[in-house]
Amino acid sequence: MIGSTFSRTVAETGLIYWYVFFSIFSFVLGACIGSFLNVCIYRIPREESIVKPRSHCPHCKKMIPWYNNFPLISYLALRARCAECDGKISARYFLVEMLVALLFLFVWFKLSFFGARPLLGLDPVYNWALIPVFWLVVYGLVLGTFVDFEHFIIPDRVTLGGIVAGLVFSIALPALHWSDNVMVSLLRSAIGLAVGWGTLWMISVLGRIAFKKDAMGFGDVKLMGAIGAFFGWRAVLFTLIGSSFVGSIAGVALVFMRKREMQSRIPFGPFISFAALLWMLWGHGWWMAYIDLMTPDYAPYTVQPDINLPLP
Repeated sequence: MIGSTFSRTVAETGLIYWYVFFSIFSFVLGACIGSFLNVCIYRIPREESIVKPRSHCPHCKKMIPWYNNFPLISYLALRARCAECDGKISARYFLVEMLVALLFLFVWFKLSFFGARPLLGLDPVYNWALIPVFWLVVYGLVLGTFVDFEHFIIPDRVTLGGIVAGLVFSIALPALHWSDNVMVSLLRSAIGLAVGWGTLWMISVLGRIAFKKDAMGFGDVKLMGAIGAFFGWRAVLFTLIGSSFVGSIAGVALVFMRKREMQSRIPFGPFISFAALLWMLWGHGWWMAYIDLMTPDYAPYTVQPDINLPLP
């Protein structure tokens, strides 16, 4: 069973109660962050403050009391209706809260104790300080995804902010790039930024020449640069291929479902975010499997992380 070795290791070391506690904490924290993200998704494209006024019904504009504003629970208890005006609450609110809660939980599951393989076959994390960094990545990608779905834009605070954050965290936490050397980590972050930005920028330019119009928004270019700054050039290649594959399938499916025409505009940011999340959770394992598949006779020379960083 997947994760059975990990479960035994945790149980044998007497950490099971703490592990369960932080698993619950991660899920609840993710749901709360998802609730705040719903505010950001609605207000940021409208250039409204994300702090004031308090959460209110988009139909009747009345403030939502605290007892009707519990993540996940309130949506189910109110049956997706406003308690004041009975206006319908979009399913997006519940979806975002549940999605972020699950992603936060999966990120927590990545933390490996005493070298044991994490649950669900996730890529291991040996330094607990990386967990909140990955939570921040989840926050940014989910925000960019749902804003892009509704408004065909990706906020600069996600893309440019992500680029700056990726460079800063590569200095503060070299383990982000599987190294214990600050300069090596920063170099990998800078190369990832250049490859991510440059590759999608080149595709955007060629698309404009070929189709006589913008084939890709510049927000996508900046988003790929941010992903490269956080995870390096391998993540960029994986994300580019993965997002193109999933985006093509989704586009064809929408055409067959008559939701879109062949020339209709489809936001690409959500597919980039989806592929980037796959990389963050499982990507290194897939990369190593691919390298081993392509070069079976050279397995001893397979690229490996510089170090296995233990828990502090």
